[in-house]
Amino acid sequence: MSRSPSFSVKSEVNVKLDPESLQKWVVAFCIIRFDLEQGQLIEECYPPDCLTQDEELEVAFSSFPDSISQHQNRSSIHDCIFFFRVRRKEISQPRNVSSSEIAEVDELRSKSSVARRSKYMYGFVFNRQRHDERLRRGGEQKSVVILSHNPYSTVFKPLLQIIGPLYFDIGKKALEHIAAFVSMWLAPVPGKQMELPIGNALLKAHLPPAHSLPMDGETFSEESTSSMAPFLPNNLSVPQGLFHDSDLFGTFRGLLLQLWLLWELQLIGEPILIIAPTPPQCCEAVAGLVSLVAPLLCSVDFRPYFTIHDPEFSYLNTLQDGATFPPMVLGVTNLFFLKSLRNIPHIVSVGTPAVSRLAQTSRSSSGSVSGASEGLGLRQLSLKKFSPSNLLNAVKLRRDGPLCLMTEHKEAIWSTYPAVTKPDTSILNRLIDAGLSPRVEESMSVVNNEILRRHFLELTTNFLAPFGPYFRTTTPSEGSSPFDEPSRPEFSADEFLASLSTRGPGKFLAKRMRSNWLDLYRRFLKGPNFMPWFQRRRAVAEQEQHRLWRQARMSADVPRLVSKMPELEVVDLFNAIERHLLKEIELQESRRAYADSAATCQKLNGDLLAVFNVLPKDMHQLLLLNPQRASLLCGSPELTKLPGRPLVQVGVKSPR
Repeated sequence: MSRSPSFSVKSEVNVKLDPESLQKWVVAFCIIRFDLEQGQLIEECYPPDCLTQDEELEVAFSSFPDSISQHQNRSSIHDCIFFFRVRRKEISQPRNVSSSEIAEVDELRSKSSVARRSKYMYGFVFNRQRHDERLRRGGEQKSVVILSHNPYSTVFKPLLQIIGPLYFDIGKKALEHIAAFVSMWLAPVPGKQMELPIGNALLKAHLPPAHSLPMDGETFSEESTSSMAPFLPNNLSVPQGLFHDSDLFGTFRGLLLQLWLLWELQLIGEPILIIAPTPPQCCEAVAGLVSLVAPLLCSVDFRPYFTIHDPEFSYLNTLQDGATFPPMVLGVTNLFFLKSLRNIPHIVSVGTPAVSRLAQTSRSSSGSVSGASEGLGLRQLSLKKFSPSNLLNAVKLRRDGPLCLMTEHKEAIWSTYPAVTKPDTSILNRLIDAGLSPRVEESMSVVNNEILRRHFLELTTNFLAPFGPYFRTTTPSEGSSPFDEPSRPEFSADEFLASLSTRGPGKFLAKRMRSNWLDLYRRFLKGPNFMPWFQRRRAVAEQEQHRLWRQARMSADVPRLVSKMPELEVVDLFNAIERHLLKEIELQESRRAYADSAATCQKLNGDLLAVFNVLPKDMHQLLLLNPQRASLLCGSPELTKLPGRPLVQVGVKSPR
């Protein structure tokens, strides 16, 4: 992505806000101030009245670090970027309205892309801490927040780098100007690279693919069989999952040998608590974990920056010892969580409290923003080979437990999970040691991230490959009937595991997994990620297969097909065409019809009549006893009433 550093607002006066278009990208822009008397306060929300009171509180509490970072330069300004994810509250039905009005509102909401993706809301934060000994408590804090239903970090992080400094320069007008420009953007297209103009600046961002985005009850029309096929893509620059831009290498640099353990934990949906010194570091770690399992749809509830003010904390805090912790990945900076969330089985500590040259941001010197790069550090790349001192340190860390972080922050993992996948040292040996140059460090991080991301993408696609046969589409063979579309067999976990045990995991996984590799599949099948991913891929495959067979039906030469059939098969063909025609009419009545539905109905009606005319006369009388069928064959939408039978009408809604 790129942007112009000379962004100005001179030409923005004539830009008008389009609220409906804005909602496709952004829910609201907020300005939140930390008040010593009243706490976190939302000073501005634009557009206004788009959040409930509870949502305003939750957003406000999530938009600040737990405490002001301590720096030696007490008069400097420090900016940082991070993001959070909160559960969106359901909008209740208005009171004193009729059932027809409620149905009308529901229909409008069902058509809204915002309503479809309203289960969670993402907040992207530009936080500014200004240290000044003359102020109470020695400083003040303000945050500029972009709220969206979409996890488009490649868009909103660079947008924050524009709107954040701009707000502190010109005030509230910045929100109105930026919102107007965002409302002029084309609608987001998942998986595509988009050029998004902001005044004289231009953001170039690649959106995550449709198959990685939360579905919330809808199948994305942009999804295709190519997105579900468990094969390694040719173009790896195209994102294959969420948070493709996260800094895997920089975030987990001190824990590189543990990445395969973390991959497994994320794959099977285990609860994980990630602790880091700052919000940018913990949210980057959560984003990195989610991206680690691409192209798998992540169905675990992940919270890049979680605080004690989150409504779900009260529930998690009341879990009794021994109770099962829900599948969540929580990024936190408050060490209180180590005591309050005792039941969480896996704890990961990342980042460093020391401010490195890459992470430090002082407005008086560089003017840059610490986001993904914060906390990289300039340590030499070390894979920590075996040595007595390393063994003693590992034993001491395990003995002391995560509570040792209360006295000193260390990068470590506490987990009793027995990993099946072995670390691939050939991948680690390819990583580049950048030395001590910040400029080289940043560019080498990009190279290292590409190496790691490609490996784990290959690892995940090979792990998912055995499910491929369940998603394959079939087409009618030449000369066969396109009206007998086959149904897919039901998935059986036991049959799948038995078959996989016989076939083996494949060469790629066999080299990298221990002999108990089948246990990982068992855990995956029972975990929270499998069924949503499988059902969604299955739905896309069925949709694609239906499209192909529908296309074949439109081009079918029915008279020629019938000429080669015995009478019994002709009757079966008649019934099959009738079923497809009735289904097409039903879709028309429910307003869910395809664009070519009228032409399809006409073709099927003609095919039905052609088959009917081939059948014997005595069969005609028998078939016409059904009034619905008689109406179809007569080609009339008028009412048909036979003695002793209910009134039937096809194609037109009956009066009520």
